[in-house]
Amino acid sequence: MKIPWIILLATPILAADDPQLPPLPDREGFAGSFSGISHGAWIVAGGANFPDKKPWEGGTKVWHDHVFVLEPNSSEWKTAGKLPRMMGYGVSATHERSLIIVGGADAGKHFAEAYRIEWIDGKLKCRELPKLPKPLAYACGAMMGNTLYVGGGQEKPESTSTSNAVYRIDFAAASPKWETLEDCPKQGRMLAVSAAFNGKFWMVSGVDLTAGKDGKPVRKYLDDAYSYTPGTGWKRQADLPRSAAAAPSPAPATDRGIFILGGDDGSQVGTPPERHRGFPTTVLQYDVLHDRWIEAGKIANCFVTTPCVPWGNRWVVPGGEVRPGVRSPLTASFTPPK
Repeated sequence: MKIPWIILLATPILAADDPQLPPLPDREGFAGSFSGISHGAWIVAGGANFPDKKPWEGGTKVWHDHVFVLEPNSSEWKTAGKLPRMMGYGVSATHERSLIIVGGADAGKHFAEAYRIEWIDGKLKCRELPKLPKPLAYACGAMMGNTLYVGGGQEKPESTSTSNAVYRIDFAAASPKWETLEDCPKQGRMLAVSAAFNGKFWMVSGVDLTAGKDGKPVRKYLDDAYSYTPGTGWKRQADLPRSAAAAPSPAPATDRGIFILGGDDGSQVGTPPERHRGFPTTVLQYDVLHDRWIEAGKIANCFVTTPCVPWGNRWVVPGGEVRPGVRSPLTASFTPPK
């Protein structure tokens, strides 16, 4: 079954885009996977799903350590190996023909570990990288040249607050190590959308957490945006017209701006998950000339809690969450407008 994600940007009309991308080889699909490109091949690894019953039916979230590979011009995914552990919801990046994965979580804890994963000569290679200064899951990150920026997230599964810490690591350094930067302004945030655009690292939207009366975390959906310029620091950018928490990240970025593909606007908080209608399908584009966000078309399906990966002249998304507790194995392709 080859079902495309249908997208056309710059107008609100829908058109088929790249019908040849095969779905992942899993009936349910995954949220929180890691994904990147190695030697031209698309890697998707880890994540979590509910393979037996949905959460409202008493189902249990299952974490995965599989690694799938889709080689160029292939129509079938290969099962390539396993991650060091079952994990998901960390930061993904592509650097020098390798997938970089940072942080993440499993059912019991959050991680600080980072790895470089390479698919070469039909074999999977994995080696450790320096650990983050602290464990983080649900953070965001983006590459700027040889430097990976990571920001926000949640330190522990039971946390009722989020982090506004930001770190970077220069892989071109003789001995790469994490550097702590100035905190992102205002509140902490998790499930933010990152981007590398105009020589800046961007952190956009996401959610903050506070403790409710019962001690459980309560989400506050954010619509603000900040950019960090090396050597200069943080700048508040234009607010979004709505929250876009957990949209595919890092967001595609070109000379035309940043493109946020859907995301969770928080409008259905409290809706029973079995009645959830899915997430907004509007694409938001940052208009750099006027420092504003505009609507720039629609997507047929909105996947959240999933990475977005540049692959040639397009960006690809390995499925994701389509509504609470429900994943999709369909893969998506987006070609930015010229």
